[in-house]
Amino acid sequence: MLAHFCPQDSNDETEDVSLFDADDERSRRPKKSKIKHPVASFFHLFFRLSAIIVYLLSELFGSYIPSMVTIILLLSCDFWAVKNVTGRLMVGLRWWNQVDDDGKSHWVFEARKASAQGKKATSEAESRIFWLGLITFPLLWVIFAFSALFSFRVKWLAVVIMGVALQGANLYGYIRCKVGSKKNLTSVATSYLGRQLLRQTVSKEDQAVS
Repeated sequence: MLAHFCPQDSNDETEDVSLFDADDERSRRPKKSKIKHPVASFFHLFFRLSAIIVYLLSELFGSYIPSMVTIILLLSCDFWAVKNVTGRLMVGLRWWNQVDDDGKSHWVFEARKASAQGKKATSEAESRIFWLGLITFPLLWVIFAFSALFSFRVKWLAVVIMGVALQGANLYGYIRCKVGSKKNLTSVATSYLGRQLLRQTVSKEDQAVS
């Protein structure tokens, strides 16, 4: 299975739904709603959703130590599952760190090659579930971090920072897998924002004319 992956800086076409160009691709790609990996899709959301629920319930009932241990375990399971399993199965992406013979650390970001028959190994439904879960939950932990900071709940700050760090690392890694280098990441984001601005401007002009 590993032989089907290739470094992201190659020109091979990736298989999953584009993160930034979803609106453009929607009109050009056939819709596939079938979930091919239901177990992976379930656990992609299960661990991170469970950590959020435990955090919110512990805030209500004040059980710090048991809740902290449970949240850390759930976040660790989520980090491992998303990094090593769900990203590979649901969107055909993976990332990791390796050390070369000189002792230098290198980050590797890869995407699965398209098949020779042009068939996709992932469905659009799975891709949307993957990116929705990957983006939404780190944002929630960022909100919790600011809430804990401004309300002076210092004891919870370490927990929410761990949530931001672990889930943010997976988010960053998979965005790098999807769009390539840092330069490509900046250019894609800028291009996406430019297109959205253009659409809004054209829409306002059409409304003014009508």
